[in-house]
Amino acid sequence: MRTAFAHEATIVMEDDSDVRAPGAAITVALCGHWDHEPPCPIAPHHTAADRRDGVVLVRVLFAAEPDAEDEVRSRIDTALARGTLKGPDGVTSRWRLLDTRPGRPRAEELPHAEQLRRA
Repeated sequence: MRTAFAHEATIVMEDDSDVRAPGAAITVALCGHWDHEPPCPIAPHHTAADRRDGVVLVRVLFAAEPDAEDEVRSRIDTALARGTLKGPDGVTSRWRLLDTRPGRPRAEELPHAEQLRRA
């Protein structure tokens, strides 16, 4: 049975870079492409990015079998460590990974986490 997890990272991006690009890179790492038919093959997920004080906080909420948790986190970390993604518009976004860490779903995320768990 899938369990909900969270993963967080801090990155630095140029102000004019697309803050959605790291999330797309994560989707590519987990699903093969940012534009795919559901379901996500490894872990249904949702990525949010929030630019604050010159850094971008990336938060991934995902659901996976407990024995797949480490693989999912590793794929997320690898995608973020690459630091680049060419988007559908041909523009390449770049970032630098500062840190990454496991998190826990927050109380306000629990309904969404449940949706991902059932996906």
